[in-house]
Amino acid sequence: MEEEKKCECGCNGRDEFLDKLCNEYQPIKDNLIQMLNEVQEHYGYVPMYAQKALSEFLNVPMAEIYGVVTFYSRFTLKPKGKYNISVCLGTACYVKGSQKIMDRLKERLKIEPGETTKDGKFSIEETRCVGACGLAPVFTVNGEVYGKATVQKLDQVLDELSSKE
Repeated sequence: MEEEKKCECGCNGRDEFLDKLCNEYQPIKDNLIQMLNEVQEHYGYVPMYAQKALSEFLNVPMAEIYGVVTFYSRFTLKPKGKYNISVCLGTACYVKGSQKIMDRLKERLKIEPGETTKDGKFSIEETRCVGACGLAPVFTVNGEVYGKATVQKLDQVLDELSSKE
């Protein structure tokens, strides 16, 4: 269960970032997606307390905010790892072997897509296209594209990232 944030001023579910964000916007529903973008950018995900704060500020039901967050793939409800690894499973990448890369990634990290390792270091995502079909198969680490990827290249990148810590 996610811990509820309390601001020093006693307001429910707000912190310094959310207070500043709410001061920068008018409390109208049209600002929801832009504010969610800023929340996602700041925290790396959209925590429940931020959803509650936006719900109260914008006078938008929580169900609607949840609907927006879960509809757009840009938003996530769970924190991602320090190294967020996405494997493209779009047609061009899939045909050229990206499923083998995904299988190896799951085997090495012992997690499934959408999950984060217990140490918070790695998370895995499936994507359908990163717009680099000419480099297929492709995986990314924090947005950095690795094209013409192989299982060996993935292992090399994982070893390098693991040795950084």
